[in-house]
Amino acid sequence: MMGGTISLKTTRLSMRKYRPEDAKILYRVFGTDEKMYEYSGWNPYETEETAKETVQNFIDSYNNDRFYGWAIEYNGDLVGTMGAYDYDAEMNSIEIGFSIARAVWGNGFASEALKCVLAYLTEHEGIKTIHA
Repeated sequence: MMGGTISLKTTRLSMRKYRPEDAKILYRVFGTDEKMYEYSGWNPYETEETAKETVQNFIDSYNNDRFYGWAIEYNGDLVGTMGAYDYDAEMNSIEIGFSIARAVWGNGFASEALKCVLAYLTEHEGIKTIHA
C-alpha cells in the first residue's frame, strides 16, 4: 500500500504538504518569473487566482495515496516545489518534477530535495522507475 505525500526532511530542507497561504508566495516568486516555467511549458501560478486554485487542488489531493506534492522550505521560507505525477501501476513508474526559486539557485537545494524524495519513492513506496 502506498502512503502518498508525507513530511520529509534533509539536513537543510523540509518537504511538507501545501498550505493555502502558499499560493501568494508561489504566485509572487514562481508565477511572475518566466524563468521558473521556461522548461515546464506550463505555469500553474500565472495569476493569484490560478495559484490559489492549484494549491487548493494539491491540498484536496492529499487523500489520494498516490498523490505526491511537496512545498520545499529552507529556514522556514518556501523555496521550491516538488511533485511526482502520473503513477503507472503496470510499469510501476512515476514522473517527477521540481522548481526552486531563482533567488536561491546554486545552493544545491534541488539535488538535496530530489535525493530525499527519490529515496522515499523507491524505498518506502516501492516505485521501481522514476522519470524526470
